Amino acid sequence: MHEFKTATSEPTAADYLILAALTAGAFGCVLAVFPFRSFDLDRFLAPKEFALHAVALIAGIASLVGVRRLTVTTADAALLAWLMLSLISAIFATNHFAAIRAFTISFSTAVVFWSASRLAARGLGGVLAALMATVVVVGALTALAQAYGFRMEFATLSRAPGGTFGNRNFMAHLAAAGIPLLIWRSLAVRSRISWAISILGLGICAAAIVLSRTRAAWLALMIWGVLTLVAVWRGPSLVGGTVTAGRLWSSAGAVLAGAALALALPNVLDWRSDNPYLDSVRSVVNYHEGSAAGRLKQYSHSARMAMAHPLLGVGPGNWPVVYPVFAPPDDPSISGPTGMTANPWPSSDWVAALAERGISATVALAVAMLAIGMAGWRARDDELYDGRRLAALAGASALGIALIEGGFDAVLLLAGPAIIVWTAAGALVPRGRAWRDIGLATGRRTLLVLCCGGVTGIAVALSYGRIRAMSLYEVGTLASLERATRLDPGSYRIQLRTADSYLATGQCKEARRHAAAARDLFPHAPGPKRLLAQCPG
Repeated sequence: MHEFKTATSEPTAADYLILAALTAGAFGCVLAVFPFRSFDLDRFLAPKEFALHAVALIAGIASLVGVRRLTVTTADAALLAWLMLSLISAIFATNHFAAIRAFTISFSTAVVFWSASRLAARGLGGVLAALMATVVVVGALTALAQAYGFRMEFATLSRAPGGTFGNRNFMAHLAAAGIPLLIWRSLAVRSRISWAISILGLGICAAAIVLSRTRAAWLALMIWGVLTLVAVWRGPSLVGGTVTAGRLWSSAGAVLAGAALALALPNVLDWRSDNPYLDSVRSVVNYHEGSAAGRLKQYSHSARMAMAHPLLGVGPGNWPVVYPVFAPPDDPSISGPTGMTANPWPSSDWVAALAERGISATVALAVAMLAIGMAGWRARDDELYDGRRLAALAGASALGIALIEGGFDAVLLLAGPAIIVWTAAGALVPRGRAWRDIGLATGRRTLLVLCCGGVTGIAVALSYGRIRAMSLYEVGTLASLERATRLDPGSYRIQLRTADSYLATGQCKEARRHAAAARDLFPHAPGPKRLLAQCPG
């Protein structure tokens, strides 16, 4: 859990394996993209989820092998409660394939957090967090490359500058969460070269955030800035000792310079407004029109869904399955041609948690977040050297920014931001107060390894099957479509197209089979009903 007790506190070969896996996985969660344009969202999400699960499989097993005792903190206990309640909710979900997909993302994310905590206990937390900051900068660079005309074959033009994220909001959310990590690095490093790289990274992320026009990221950074000023103003100094005030001012200057250059340099982004950035500033807190007004309607209808299913919610990942029941046809979240939601999750992590997993699970997640945040806050007053207290504040800040953004968009529901933010929190935030100390005999340790390896192994296999199914869907023959449905039976798109293809060749029996499978996945969608009506049986 949050603290791993072994015979030695020195890093072992297993620790370096975990470090390598988390780093490689973080790069994969930012850069991995596939060219399957029929799956304009999933071609970005699916490979990143595969990377997350592969990391959790390797790091989770490596973290547990050889461990004799676990110290469970309040945050650990709350995260376990969140996962257990989510699993129970998934059992009763309408669409079990969507439920498994969402639950395994939560599970792998928790494993990543605990694995990062182990590295922190072995003295590798700072190295790991620095690598996560590097990954954030690389992700922001892909967005800037797209914004300034670099040809990116797999990028999506309609949601530029999203770079390898496929969506400008996804990119901006992660870049914003990376800002405190880069500030921490700029203040903590001793090498001038490392300091210059951190300052450059701050400018890059600031420029990418400005160009994104992502109001959730802007608002989260403003709120975080105010809270950070309070944390710095009250309590012992966080910039004393080896950290100079000059470096702090340099960090602020890098952010302002990046923002100014983003506004001054011409780009290839095709905004509809003559003053797009000024318009975005004006609409940061405008909830009377536009997408913000649509969010309020969506939150209202999702709240009705949550109140109708208060105990366990509708099931992880099942918000799009049930939402049409609670929303009118003219709801902006509903896509007119399909009668389904335009996105597979609501525009808020917290709304998703409440509607999909119920009140108890949401409270458990909130307790876990609060416990981690309080551990970071207490470190400010602890008798730690300046750099350690600053690191704790940076780790808690990365998580806090993501939580604020998650009030307005899907953030930690996605593999990319989740692996970076949770890894940073585990690597930098000190251990919380012990809740329980558990001895691990061989049998109990083996059971934990099997559970962790089993869940993450299944997640890897399902993610791989999803990716292979997308490639077969692109082929488009009946044989390839049939095989795709076997590899990914939970894909509504593949099931519906396969049914349509069989219907076009007069094979009514097969068309009905796949149309019925699509209807079982999304019972309120009109598409399968239309096909079944054309081919009565």
